[in-house]
Amino acid sequence: MASMQKIIVTGSNGQLGSELRELASSFPEFEFVFLTRNDLALDDMFALQGLVAQYQPAYLVNCAAYTAVDKAESEREAAFQVNAEAVGILAEACAKQGAKFVHISTDYVFDGNRKAPLKEDDAVSPVNAYGESKLAGEEAALGKNPDSLIIRTSWVYSYHGKNFVKTMMRLMAEKETISVVNDQWGSPTYAADLASTILQIIRSGKWEGGIYHYSNEGVITWFDFASEIGTLINTSCSIQPTTTANFPTPAKRPHYSVMDKSKIQEVYGIKLRHWTESLRDCIQKLKENLTFH
Repeated sequence: MASMQKIIVTGSNGQLGSELRELASSFPEFEFVFLTRNDLALDDMFALQGLVAQYQPAYLVNCAAYTAVDKAESEREAAFQVNAEAVGILAEACAKQGAKFVHISTDYVFDGNRKAPLKEDDAVSPVNAYGESKLAGEEAALGKNPDSLIIRTSWVYSYHGKNFVKTMMRLMAEKETISVVNDQWGSPTYAADLASTILQIIRSGKWEGGIYHYSNEGVITWFDFASEIGTLINTSCSIQPTTTANFPTPAKRPHYSVMDKSKIQEVYGIKLRHWTESLRDCIQKLKENLTFH
């Protein structure tokens, strides 16, 4: 009997890694190896280089990332270590061992000055250190392993980890009024949907490397997102629109980072859910378990 194909998932305690862990039992034809930050130090070059040789996976899904966008401005080195150098090492190790490499990137590789959905080959120009580090990771992956499959995603939230949805639910429970920016446009991504998409791509047996865009359907502002969260939890908190200028942050944010997702739909037949439907699922799960603190 042929041995099961092995999938390594790095960063498995994060939002996406946790969702992949939950889905693993629905993909019984694969053997999963989930590695957290404690299992794999992303600044240990030898551990990273040896990982693929040690486990001999068919696939490596790299969910490990430095995601503290504002902190990255003052911790550039740490951000680049995890988001670029480690990615290059893993991509190269996969190329050497014949493993397929899946890497997660971000809409923050764009400057946000466009007003039309961004395609995979549109010009990149990050406006903050986090975006620069993620772009360097894409370039490292494709440079060391042109067969890498990179998925750029945006505004990720989940039942797990820290994210906008849980923060809003908490603030709405604590405050009478909150202000949310209404001049940054994008599309949310429910990590459970992205996890399912990654495993569908792997299960398809079809492999076309390169960059793909993925998020849920719909174009909204953070204020729209917060308003819908408020509606779904029936909050009495008043949600007010404000401008980015009223919320100075160390890292600049792109004003418009809506991505064109037609490529992943055409190549892999991926069906996209509307963001409101996915948000409803996530909030239902959070309410049942009351874990938005």
